Amino acid sequence: MSKILKVDEFDNEIKEGVVIVDFFANWCGPCKMLAPIFEQLEEEMKDKVKFFKVDVDESGELATKFNVSSIPTMIIFKDGKDVSTEIGFLPKEKIKENLEKYI
Repeated sequence: MSKILKVDEFDNEIKEGVVIVDFFANWCGPCKMLAPIFEQLEEEMKDKVKFFKVDVDESGELATKFNVSSIPTMIIFKDGKDVSTEIGFLPKEKIKENLEKYI
């Protein structure tokens, strides 16, 4: 299961390699639909990509920092820089395709 990042650990976790962060909330319907897909991709790609989640209700500072105003929002980071942002529910293959561009 994807680790839920807190503000104080965020920068350290995204600074190396390819990382995808799912900004979500427990009350969000599309976020709940995305969760099992995110978990499947983590299992399939864990050797190449780090997967994390940020609960926007608990870590609002991070949501603000990355201009997350709609959820789910997935941001891909490569070596600490955000390289791709996707807003809303996406099918598994589209997320995988986006990640593979940066591996």
